[in-house]
Amino acid sequence: MLADAHIAIIGLGLMGGSLALALRHHCAALYGIDHDPQVLALAAQWKVADQVSPHPEELLPLANVIILATPVSAILETLRHLPHLHPGDALVLDLGSTKEHIIQAMQELPPRFDPVGGHPMCGKEKSSLMNADPALFHGATFAFVPLERTSPHGRAFCEQLAHTVGATPLWLDALTHDRWSAAISHLPYLLSNSLAAVTPIEAAPLIGPGFRSTVRLAATPPSLMGDVLSTNRLNILASLRAFQAHLAKIETLLEAGDEEQIEDLLAQGARQHQVLLSAHGGRQR
Repeated sequence: MLADAHIAIIGLGLMGGSLALALRHHCAALYGIDHDPQVLALAAQWKVADQVSPHPEELLPLANVIILATPVSAILETLRHLPHLHPGDALVLDLGSTKEHIIQAMQELPPRFDPVGGHPMCGKEKSSLMNADPALFHGATFAFVPLERTSPHGRAFCEQLAHTVGATPLWLDALTHDRWSAAISHLPYLLSNSLAAVTPIEAAPLIGPGFRSTVRLAATPPSLMGDVLSTNRLNILASLRAFQAHLAKIETLLEAGDEEQIEDLLAQGARQHQVLLSAHGGRQR
């Protein structure tokens, strides 16, 4: 299945470039598409794909699998034009960080396309092909969101792709994906960014590993997060409000000097930390 696939990846940034590097010896042909000439030059130098081009219309007709690895807004734009760019049958998989809008757009594709939503839960705070790594997906959860029209072949292909790059497939619906992602991905970015924003410069000499790990996500390019925040706004707002309510409890207890209750509240968080990690590690793979 994967061995016979002619795969076109649109977007050779961190995610698309890493996937290309991980797949290049496992499929029949691999095509890379990106609008940035510097990215294409590097992709050609690294032999990321068999052919690279800035023009989707040149390479997409050669593919029977199309992977969309651009920001969400660009994925939505590509889906609108895909019927004119690819004349035949193809499996279409995206790697976008939010799913509801993308799944809605996939519903509008002609019947010759076999669409599946996807989101590998991995990455780095540094984007671009320069930071691509074929091992990026090792040990990661690869979320897949099927449509009612997604074929058994499409599901099987996604499962094989995930296992080939070292990831664990997880199937769920778009609304659940976006709600969970708001809590475990989008809110942590906002907290990391906000902590960096309010930390005084004069405290910099004391920075240690705890602070570095907590604010790591703040280095994520804001341009990459705009689509995420706009397409998952309501779920992110719900997560923000839940966090603010919990923080308000801590603030109230600090103001009252209630050390015992503060310790109890912190212990609840520590227990929840262990429960979350155990639930993730113990889920069916």
